[in-house]
Amino acid sequence: MNSSDTSSITCKSCGTVFTGNYCNQCGEKVIRASDRSFKTFLSNLLVAITFADSKMIKTLWLVLKKPGFISREFAEGRRVKYLNPTSLFFVLNLIYFFFPLIQLFNASLNTQLLSPFRGFYQPIIAHKIVNLGMELSSFSLVYNLKTTGFAKLMVMIFVFIGSLPLNLLYQKRNRFFTDHVGYLVELACFNLFVNAIVLSLLAAFFGLGRFLNEEILTAIFISTNLYFLLRSGGVFYGERGWRLFIKAGLMILFLKVALEVYRAILFFVTIWSL
Repeated sequence: MNSSDTSSITCKSCGTVFTGNYCNQCGEKVIRASDRSFKTFLSNLLVAITFADSKMIKTLWLVLKKPGFISREFAEGRRVKYLNPTSLFFVLNLIYFFFPLIQLFNASLNTQLLSPFRGFYQPIIAHKIVNLGMELSSFSLVYNLKTTGFAKLMVMIFVFIGSLPLNLLYQKRNRFFTDHVGYLVELACFNLFVNAIVLSLLAAFFGLGRFLNEEILTAIFISTNLYFLLRSGGVFYGERGWRLFIKAGLMILFLKVALEVYRAILFFVTIWSL
């Protein structure tokens, strides 16, 4: 965008005449010489590589420090100051899938064989291995590569399933269906950062992986999610007292069910694709 008159600018996208840096009709930004400088290029590159965006850092910090606050802000229409939780979710999801040491939303063949449905999965896997003429080790490698790709695309299924019980638990709290989904997106962001990324980093750099067996991971997941649900239940839903504790406990059970259902769907989609 440019204009011979420095006090008014014609938007190149919609043709509106305006003053300032942004078109008041379509929001198009005025591109000035400073925006084309090498310094600006490096700054934008740094943000793209490190995700060092102030909105993202602020939003993530609030998800950790004050669970439920971001969901409440978005539900009530105060959104400009924060990164959209869905955008934050996909950024964290991308980072997580670079080193999925902790099997959370990604589920390897070994993880699936530890699930409550393993008795149902085993004959299906055996039949597939025979049909493909492969050994278990080779099949496992192929399966894990496939399922990682699908998990990146399908992880929002967990968010949708996990949000369904909230419509019943908090039906009198003046929240809409999309509010519950947004709340679950925030919870998923919390889990991706704390129980996937941070735990994976601790396991990788401090050698803690050998201590993170299924029992310890379950205890960590329950503890961290209880923290989120108890804090956010008061902030987002305005719940208090013994009802908050009961609903938080019920949500832990529902989240476990939602995770297993999501993994089951992921298993069948992966098997079908092989």
